[in-house]
Amino acid sequence: MRLLRSSAFNILMFGSGSLLSLWCVLGGRYLPGGILAVAQLWGRICIWGLRVFCGITLQAEGLEALPVGGAIIAAQHQSAMDILVWLALLPRPAFVFKKELRRIPLFGPMLEPAGMIPVDRGGGGTALREMVTGVRQAVAAGRQVIIFPEGTRMAYGARGKLRQGIAALARGTGAPVLPAATNSGQRWGRKAFGKHPGPVLVKLHPPLPQGLTREEVLTQLEDVYYGPENTPAAAA
Repeated sequence: MRLLRSSAFNILMFGSGSLLSLWCVLGGRYLPGGILAVAQLWGRICIWGLRVFCGITLQAEGLEALPVGGAIIAAQHQSAMDILVWLALLPRPAFVFKKELRRIPLFGPMLEPAGMIPVDRGGGGTALREMVTGVRQAVAAGRQVIIFPEGTRMAYGARGKLRQGIAALARGTGAPVLPAATNSGQRWGRKAFGKHPGPVLVKLHPPLPQGLTREEVLTQLEDVYYGPENTPAAAA
């Protein structure tokens, strides 16, 4: 039954995503709110589908810490659900994404028109400077920029080595950086097809203090992601 429910959700997720992407390709520039609004609609459809088909409910804490206007959210990443969560929760999300995703049919070409920020992971210092510039522009436009400092989805309970790009963003943009923890990997594993019913808690923390060193930024994020007093495992 669980696999059947997961299959029904996947049909909804990929089917609605394909249809909405095609809609954007054909007339995205003319849509109210543009392509971003369509992406947010898709996120809300999928969050609804997770609840209806898989029994996964979303519980968000700390959203009152989000400042008005632009900000950077340094989010823990355990599941594909994390993308859907931030699309559904934020007023104007903008994801930092690896440029290879632009090759995905229909979906990929819509990323940059929606205001998402590509990064070349093998591009060294040049790519890092371009990312900082892109994030600075997005924040100035009032967007909430989501970056996953772990760099990839991590299994629930696993500890990853954080990438230093988030520290460069904190120092290079001057924007508030809000850590966010989750237990999404308990419900939807990083490479799993089946999904487990229960609550997913997303906990947004207050902004990091300004002026931190690179090491201090990474240490404070690690405390949020992996510290037992901060993890949202209580939602299990």
